[in-house]
Amino acid sequence: MEKMRSCRITLGLLLLLCFHQTTTVECKERHIRRLSSQPSSPTKPQDFKIGFKRVILSIVLGILTGLIGALLFAFLIKIALQYINQTPFLKGPVIFSPRISSKTLQSALANENQLLGSSSNGKYYKTVLDNGLTVAVKVLEPLAVGSPERQSKSVKRRIQQELEFLASLRHRHLRSLRAYVRESDRFSLVYDYMPMGSLEDAMNGVRENHLQLRWDVRLRIAVGVIKGLQYLHFICDPQILHYNLKPTNVMLDAEYEPRLADCGLAKLLPSIDRATSGYCAPECFQNCRYTDKSDIYSFGMILGVLLTGRYPTDPFFREAAGGGSLGQWLQHLQQAGEAREALDKSILGEEVEEDEMLMAVRIAVVCLSDLPADRPSSDELVTMLTQLHSF
Repeated sequence: MEKMRSCRITLGLLLLLCFHQTTTVECKERHIRRLSSQPSSPTKPQDFKIGFKRVILSIVLGILTGLIGALLFAFLIKIALQYINQTPFLKGPVIFSPRISSKTLQSALANENQLLGSSSNGKYYKTVLDNGLTVAVKVLEPLAVGSPERQSKSVKRRIQQELEFLASLRHRHLRSLRAYVRESDRFSLVYDYMPMGSLEDAMNGVRENHLQLRWDVRLRIAVGVIKGLQYLHFICDPQILHYNLKPTNVMLDAEYEPRLADCGLAKLLPSIDRATSGYCAPECFQNCRYTDKSDIYSFGMILGVLLTGRYPTDPFFREAAGGGSLGQWLQHLQQAGEAREALDKSILGEEVEEDEMLMAVRIAVVCLSDLPADRPSSDELVTMLTQLHSF
């Protein structure tokens, strides 16, 4: 019994000792945790700096995100507006004149029309509309299969915009575009009808003795042509270059007033061939560069034709006496003091007119200079030519 009691006392003491040790350990652990949980005073500024940097970084990132989002939204809006505002792709006749309707034009084009002339670029037809209006229609040669003008909608839309711009041009010496018809493989351009045809037609009539063109009429034609170029070069914004100036593109009305035709078409439609015309400036062959001074060279050729009655492609210029070209021939005769020998015999007459013609020969020679910088501008030429005679 006593042994049992002694064992119980011993067991109790052992339990009390274990409890005491456990409590002591727990107290120490709590004290250690309490000490470790309290931040030391030296780390407070560092934590504050880290927090401040995080705030600044968040603000900067927010601003950048907002800016990027705004720019992306603005870009999407711009794309949408460009799509909405782009020129609609028109099909069928596009009319610029109130005197022409789409229905009457299509009806007239469907009929057989009078052929006025043809070239490597297309054919000209005389067409009478249902309302009695007579127009000239230039049907361009079909576009080559696979060409950008035939396949690409963006190229077709650009051509459409350029034609609309050319139709907006208004000048006494420009032949206005009244309408055009776009088909899948070609364009038909509608112009005012010119009863006297082109300058080439008139000069052919002179050479065949079917027509008389006095000097005052020829000079008026030259002045009208250069005034048309002056409008294209100095009045139009942006500047327009003709690119294909030659007698077939100078149309004459009933009073022999000239009007420039096909302005800018050679650039707009590369299929139009100007290299074989004989009126193209030398720099176009040498470095394929075309400027307003290239138009001036072509005008010099036209003035030379009006003065001499000879074309640049005349076989005479392939002979030794011809000097190789119309420009070189005129320059040679002028330097030799024999410029009168170059003049068309059908316009020789009064002494005053001959003086004007000889001055015009000098002007033509300057226009036909090999270097573009040596040629006068169309603005200067208007003054030079109008001073020869009162217009």
